[in-house]
Amino acid sequence: MSSRIEQLIDEIEEYIDNCKYKAFSTDIIMVNKAEIDDLLRELRMKTPEEIKRYQKIISNKEAILNDARQKAQELLNDAAVQTNELISEHQIMQQAYAQANEIVEMATKQAQDILDNATIEANNVKSAAMQYTDSILANLENILKQSIEISTRDYNALVGNLREIDNVVTANRAELMPPEEAAEQIQSADNSDTDNIDLI
Repeated sequence: MSSRIEQLIDEIEEYIDNCKYKAFSTDIIMVNKAEIDDLLRELRMKTPEEIKRYQKIISNKEAILNDARQKAQELLNDAAVQTNELISEHQIMQQAYAQANEIVEMATKQAQDILDNATIEANNVKSAAMQYTDSILANLENILKQSIEISTRDYNALVGNLREIDNVVTANRAELMPPEEAAEQIQSADNSDTDNIDLI
């Protein structure tokens, strides 16, 4: 919306455009002094009011601008605080991730060390158990061999004693028999001894 001053200026320009030129002139016009004076007088009267109105508008504009600047500064300050908080949170998260990775690496290394030590210990126990078992089996083998040797020796001695007794019994029986039967009995006993020797 245009101000009254602008309207008056437009009216003055329109009035001048409608004035007639002076005779034999193209740039000098004839004006009605009363009409132009009224327009100029109103213009003078309106000018202070318009200036005050403009000053008020300018003042309000400055207040609005100052308020806008203040709000903008508050927004900038809030944004800066939020940015700093985000940066701080990001740094905290990075530190937390770094610490978590370090803990995971340490735990993994400890677990691997425990596994390696357990494997070494298990292998040592297995080796010791195998050596111990082999030693026991070797001792058992020696005992069995000795037992077999002793049993064989005792068996042979027993067989020899039994043969001697058998020979004595056979001889005693032969003394009780006629000479022909005694010879056959002795021959039969010798053959039996030979067969027993072959079996052993």
